[in-house]
Amino acid sequence: MSSTIQVSIEVTDEAVKDMMIAELSDLGFDGFEETETGLFSYIDSAKFDTEVTAGLADLAAQHGATYSSKAIDKQNWNALWESNFEPVLVDNFVGVRANFHEPFNGQVEHDIIITPKMSFGTGHHGTTYSVMQLMRGINFKGQSVFDFGTGTGLLAILAHKLGASYVLGVDNDDWCIENASENIVVNNTQSIEIEKVNDANLNKKFNIIIANINKNIILDNLAFLAEATVPGGVVLLSGLLVEDEPEIEAACTALGWKHQETRTRNNWIALHYAV
Repeated sequence: MSSTIQVSIEVTDEAVKDMMIAELSDLGFDGFEETETGLFSYIDSAKFDTEVTAGLADLAAQHGATYSSKAIDKQNWNALWESNFEPVLVDNFVGVRANFHEPFNGQVEHDIIITPKMSFGTGHHGTTYSVMQLMRGINFKGQSVFDFGTGTGLLAILAHKLGASYVLGVDNDDWCIENASENIVVNNTQSIEIEKVNDANLNKKFNIIIANINKNIILDNLAFLAEATVPGGVVLLSGLLVEDEPEIEAACTALGWKHQETRTRNNWIALHYAV
């Protein structure tokens, strides 16, 4: 049975927590759960190599945090998630819930069912929440959409529900591909295409691009994303901390993109650019 590594980190400062989540994402951790005394971080056991463990040790020392790790079964992680998961409401726009929750029954415009299975993107995190808020103000009807780093497939599913004519969600993780594929079926959005890729170099063009990942991956793929966006298109970038904005802004300005809006939630930001 497939397993994962749970790293328990003792840290109480909320700002440090946010920074550590961003830095752990860069190391390859793809699941996070905040606790009263710190956070749990999750990574596939196959990825928990000497480079990652060294990076984890350096990160903990840098922030004065202590940590411990143990192997757990992914199925058990999902059971833990289910026992703690509460539905998410993004204003009266989107409701995100598990299949064991009652429907929102008219409280929101879009009712989405998500089971994460170690994939990022349930709407709880400030980045995903803020991207959904930005999506409300964008016309998706008849548009082609590229969701780079789709995770659970949540944002791809929302794009489809907002009227996109074509949606492609990609990720580099097998677990995410499986999970996103399951979620699009549950939400009756089977026309969404899900592919496993290593970068954003797809030789395709899109009207709208969503990249909710992290700063380093965004910067590494920014030229590919620029090439993939049609003139007059829209780019939404997230998975970013407040302090990341100047570097991202400089890189996007160099491409000729025009900043439209920044959404901030719990020290995380989502950025809207016009191409």
